[in-house]
Amino acid sequence: MILRLATRADLPAVLALLADEERVLDPASVVVDEGYESAFAAITDDPRNEMLVLVDGDTVLGCAQATYIPGLGRGGRERALVEAVRIRADRRGGGLGRELMAQVVARARLRGCGLVQLTSGKRRADAHRFYESLGFARSHEGFRLAL
Repeated sequence: MILRLATRADLPAVLALLADEERVLDPASVVVDEGYESAFAAITDDPRNEMLVLVDGDTVLGCAQATYIPGLGRGGRERALVEAVRIRADRRGGGLGRELMAQVVARARLRGCGLVQLTSGKRRADAHRFYESLGFARSHEGFRLAL
């Protein structure tokens, strides 16, 4: 398995992972519209953003987006915000998620980040146990406002 920056060719597979956590979707069935194209270009053009894919050969098995946020806390060190973490439904339970997150955290460390943070939906109990097993702590209550 290799963790690397996503390319435009990976976009349908990433969208398939994000579209359905419970089933494996054929990336060829995913419609990549202008909104997705624009968002992907914005991510890849921004040095503070990385769309990462875990691949085996040409097959995308997992993904995560890391955004590096500057701030005045933690001695002025950046924090890494990790989002869109997914492993293909038929490959869960074999350590790929652990490998993906270990490499994402290692990238943040190499960049000098002082913190890695993420959010997870309240009903995703399995994901919460997974993140806690990696050493993440429930430290804040999150809020959001849909626009």
